[in-house]
Amino acid sequence: MVVWDSQQYLRFNKERTQPSRDLAAQLPPDDGTVARVLDIGCGPGNSTAVLRERYPHATILGIDNSPEMIDAARAAHPDIDFALCDVSKPDELAALPHDFDVVFSNACIQWVPDHERLVPAMLGLLRSGGVLAVQTPMNYEEPIHRIIKELVHSPAYADRLPQSREFYNLTPPEYWELLHANAETFRIWKITYMHTLPSHEAIMDWYRGTGLRPYLQALADDGERAAFERAVFERVREEYPTQSDGSIIFPFPRFFFTAVR
Repeated sequence: MVVWDSQQYLRFNKERTQPSRDLAAQLPPDDGTVARVLDIGCGPGNSTAVLRERYPHATILGIDNSPEMIDAARAAHPDIDFALCDVSKPDELAALPHDFDVVFSNACIQWVPDHERLVPAMLGLLRSGGVLAVQTPMNYEEPIHRIIKELVHSPAYADRLPQSREFYNLTPPEYWELLHANAETFRIWKITYMHTLPSHEAIMDWYRGTGLRPYLQALADDGERAAFERAVFERVREEYPTQSDGSIIFPFPRFFFTAVR
């Protein structure tokens, strides 16, 4: 199981929170009808805080399977309820109340297998007419993702790093079919964020909080982790050109959907 680091994750708090703001903007207005909100995969609570801004009078629950993330969320947002819950376990997901007005999930479900089961189960947590809103990264064709994948499968690391699928997203057409079969109405869309980062090292720092983390934890000692990072960094410097002031344009595609039960 991956052990998450809230401080590492929040080093790019503004960039990581913007997709949740864009997703929350598509939710129903705060007209008094939204009373109960669930944030699945709340992490350190940055996305849950966006929901509190959107619905200042609602009862909001943030859930995550990381004790460290839940502790950070509780410390940062004492006005919001947080709880440990692993939605990859069907019994834990089913044990949640089934009367939420909004179920929200920002950059979480890519870590959870079996979306053919997961998405209908998330819709099942809603009252009739409630809204499910999801954002998940879809950056598989971007250089950083390809670099990590190629290195993990290279002869130097193939026998030392996990080869199982780390990201469980479906394709947009597969999500369309899944939502068509299970939701009353739905929308799907994609946004590519063009982040400006100060250096190539900043790209590494970003991915230490997410995509690199499972592999760095799997390596036995600091020397192996440093060698793996150096190999990734060399490729990152080649693949991402530098702008006139030394900064880097870091494209990050993300997939969104909203669905009504």
